[in-house]
Amino acid sequence: MNSVSLIGNLATEVEVREVGSDRKVASFLLAVGRGDGGADFVWVSAWDRQAELCAEYLGKGRRVGVDGRLKSRTWEQEGRRRDAVEVVARRVDFLSGPDREEAAEVIPFEAAAAS
Repeated sequence: MNSVSLIGNLATEVEVREVGSDRKVASFLLAVGRGDGGADFVWVSAWDRQAELCAEYLGKGRRVGVDGRLKSRTWEQEGRRRDAVEVVARRVDFLSGPDREEAAEVIPFEAAAAS
């Protein structure tokens, strides 16, 4: 089973781009804290309506929970092979307000998409 759940803070602003004529993808870097005070940084992508919601409501520093699957990619850049692993989000929960002082609020994608 390919499943991952992470909680962290956005380390970048959300970047949205159009893929084809009718699809959107949002990408952001998620900083996930480790027990030793460090952090791991993971790229996350969200698609279509979820991409639009992420772009509208998320910004650098916001705390989110992400459920999704791992996807590996390989490409060539300047004659060198590059590899990356990212999380393709099935669900993004918004866990903090814009100023990070607000109480946690969970806005799951499924609920937001229904409105």
